Amino acid sequence: MEKILIVEDDNSLSQLLEFQLKYAHYDTFITSSGEEAIELVKKNNYNLIILDIMLLDKNGIDVCREIRTFSEVPIIMLTAKDSINDKISAFDAGTDDYLTKPFEFAELLARIKANTKKFHNSDIKILSHQGITIFLETYRAERDGIELNLTKKELKILQLLLENKGKVISKEEIIDKLWKGIYEENNNIVSVYINYLRNKVDKNFSEKLIENVRGIGYIIR
Repeated sequence: MEKILIVEDDNSLSQLLEFQLKYAHYDTFITSSGEEAIELVKKNNYNLIILDIMLLDKNGIDVCREIRTFSEVPIIMLTAKDSINDKISAFDAGTDDYLTKPFEFAELLARIKANTKKFHNSDIKILSHQGITIFLETYRAERDGIELNLTKKELKILQLLLENKGKVISKEEIIDKLWKGIYEENNNIVSVYINYLRNKVDKNFSEKLIENVRGIGYIIR
């Protein structure tokens, strides 16, 4: 039975989620504390975390960011905060999905199934191409043995390019996969992150790997 950690300070909601998820054949664990959630994730293997932003002791985005330093467990933010800035902050911190309250349980359940399935299918631990190596379990990347010191978002973009090597990846596709489409009106954020990435991946090397296909997107051949 898959295990889900619910991090929610609204006791009535957490109990309702526990009841509904148990009926859907999930094993559930509840905490209202962000600090306790971090410790629980360190000590236990959960299949997914449902995480509120507005916790009593710690901001949920900070909890997500800290969990991402040691675990890739899928995280769904479940929160009343619905501004674009909140969503951007959550995705930049490493959340996999974002659902605003009020919500339908059927939608939450569908998102749980999609995220746990994706996590189970990602059994490749190392990506390597053209001297670049990404260690997916430890969120590290090297080029020719030199540590690149990428942020999580930079690493995710590099991972996307390597997984699709030889194929042009559009800005829109990067936004859809890494920001869940929340920058639909302005995709300049991708150019900004690609610039960050190039400064770390290509700047100190004679061969430049990340190519710009003008008007379309980016490619690593």
